[in-house]
Amino acid sequence: MKLSDLSPLMVRRQDGGLSLARFRADPVPASLQWPDDVLEQFLFDHGDNAAFVHDYGGIDLREIRWRPETIPTADFHGMPTGASDDGCIESYAENPVHWIAVRPPEIGRHWEEHGTWLRPPILLDRRLLDPSDSGLQVLEHLFLRLPSQLPCRRR
Repeated sequence: MKLSDLSPLMVRRQDGGLSLARFRADPVPASLQWPDDVLEQFLFDHGDNAAFVHDYGGIDLREIRWRPETIPTADFHGMPTGASDDGCIESYAENPVHWIAVRPPEIGRHWEEHGTWLRPPILLDRRLLDPSDSGLQVLEHLFLRLPSQLPCRRR
């Protein structure tokens, strides 16, 4: 199953006829048995974004098994994003006040109180994109500050 297989669901979501709960209950995404947070951010939020589909549309979604993991901050330095997001992490880091201001208020409050993401970032093993590659790639994020240890969801 590829992102393109979700096209009918994404059209219904765009038309306002498909809530996250109904999307999650649909047999196609439900069959993946992904954690709710990943299903929402990866599929529901970005599953029809042309750039995201370009970056990740070749992955067989059934091959992905997610697990929560804490990784050192140093592992994030130099960690790539998808080609369509190239440079976005650096852009966020250059003006974190702006990026907090354009997000819902709870995100800024969470950063002030906890110094980290409201939701853990989603990382993907780059071998899913290219079997000869290695390491992790950032899929979904809001990089502003990095604590010394960081919870994330990893494939």
